[in-house]
Amino acid sequence: MAENQDGQEKTEQPTSKRLQDSKKKGQIARSKELNTMGITLIGGIALVFMSGHLGQDLSEMMSVGFTLERVDLFDPGALLHRLGDAVVGALLMLAPFFLVVVAAAVASSIALGGVAFSAQALAPKLSKLNPVAGLKRLFSAKGLVELLKAMAKFFLIGGATTFILWMLLDRFIGLSRMTLGPAVSELSTLIGGSFVLISSTLILIALVDVPFQLWDHKRQLKMTRQEVRDELKETEGRPEVKSRIRNLQHEMAQRRMMEEVPKADVIVTNPTHYAVALSYNQHTMTAPKVVAKGVDLVASNIRCVANEHDVPVVESPMLARAIYAHAELGDYIPAGLYLAVAKLLAYVFQLRAYRTGQGSKPGVPTDLVVPEELQVPAENRDPVPADRYEPDS
Repeated sequence: MAENQDGQEKTEQPTSKRLQDSKKKGQIARSKELNTMGITLIGGIALVFMSGHLGQDLSEMMSVGFTLERVDLFDPGALLHRLGDAVVGALLMLAPFFLVVVAAAVASSIALGGVAFSAQALAPKLSKLNPVAGLKRLFSAKGLVELLKAMAKFFLIGGATTFILWMLLDRFIGLSRMTLGPAVSELSTLIGGSFVLISSTLILIALVDVPFQLWDHKRQLKMTRQEVRDELKETEGRPEVKSRIRNLQHEMAQRRMMEEVPKADVIVTNPTHYAVALSYNQHTMTAPKVVAKGVDLVASNIRCVANEHDVPVVESPMLARAIYAHAELGDYIPAGLYLAVAKLLAYVFQLRAYRTGQGSKPGVPTDLVVPEELQVPAENRDPVPADRYEPDS
């Protein structure tokens, strides 16, 4: 089993970050057998399909190239000019075939591992010139696999070639009884078909090599538990940094929550341990919403902000505990508390009318009944810290 320099076993699968970093360094799974199979097989098939067109063009090119006019015999540069035309014509003739082979080479290369451009992979490494390291790679498990693959390819391709030639022996012998034109056409068909069949045997090698390369790539990137822990610290931050970030988020969320208190319609208190700020707009809300909530020190701050902005504060211990326990910040109150909160809001609206001289002073409601299933006994109050609050998401 693989071990690192500290002697710890690499038993953990590589993380996504480790895989991404290895890809940036150019360390990705690649299969030479898949690449060889793609180039050879697709190139052979393309050559078979293009053989008729290539043969005709080649015949025309040779006919033109070897047909000399009398004036050409007395021109020293004529043959060189003919040679140049023949080379250009041959390149143009073979260009489609070359494009197919290049496309096959690129596709088979990126089929396993995807596209990866890395300057680090191109940088020279003196460690690759170390003969000791080279011997270790030669006698490693991967070296043994490469040896077995080479032997398998030799026997497989050699056996397939022998079998195909044996099966087509009569057709090859029959070429001697044919005229030149049909014999050349039949020979090209036999050679092209045989080449494609022999290349198809490389599929078996690729089917074995691809899973092995994927497994070996993951094995090389395996990590020790300490490496996983170190990476987690680097990714998510060290505990003290995370704690500081949480504290900052805590403070920001508290400030946002406190900014909603002056806009609230009423504050329901315990009277000291709990404070819940409710807001209701009959045109935009289906029910009263909790815009701020807190216990102990946060509850005290909510009451102070409410008093500074003349927001009514009503003491109703049972209702305050029920809303705090059953409604998160930004949520609507539970349906079971609609009646109690409706009486409370009615008092608030009457109080506003009284303050503007449009009615008599209302009495604080005392019959705010909380259903039994929503009641939270005072002795069951959660032992939360003094700065506990529910931040918005």
